[in-house]
Amino acid sequence: MNPRLLGIALAISVAVNLFAVAAGVTVWMGIKREQVRVAEMRTPVQRGPLREVLVEMDPEVGDRVRATMRASALAARPDFEASRAARRRAAELAAGDTLDSAAVAAALEASRAAEMRGRVRLESDAVALLGTLEASDRAAFSRILKRRGSGGDAAGQKRERTGRGDGRDTVGPMDRPG
Repeated sequence: MNPRLLGIALAISVAVNLFAVAAGVTVWMGIKREQVRVAEMRTPVQRGPLREVLVEMDPEVGDRVRATMRASALAARPDFEASRAARRRAAELAAGDTLDSAAVAAALEASRAAEMRGRVRLESDAVALLGTLEASDRAAFSRILKRRGSGGDAAGQKRERTGRGDGRDTVGPMDRPG
């Protein structure tokens, strides 16, 4: 075989192998990234004041508080999902060719009402839970009631953003049910 042809074949082989390795690494990284995203969606949100409060409590009490608040968040999840869906609907209506102000306003009202139902459930369950705690645990747990809505915690700091762009960007102990 001609040495020149052998060199060309070797160069083509190396290029194809490099391409295959790069494609394999890209697929592998995409799979790992998706596995992490799915795992994050399945695990309860444990950032912010609730996590700090649980650290201060007796582990048995902390487990009970965590389980109670998780159950409350799961029960409130449909309300928050309905709120996000109504807000998306309002945005779609507002972006349409013709503006139906009444429909946009109704969708926004439905969004606010659903969010309030979710918040009421979470806060009512938190108040009921407070009644079962001792004074020191109650004082620690009551700090989560100080948090501000819409983008800041009790200290006025911005909340962490996930950047998903799916309406679930704000992360807080009562904003995104686990």
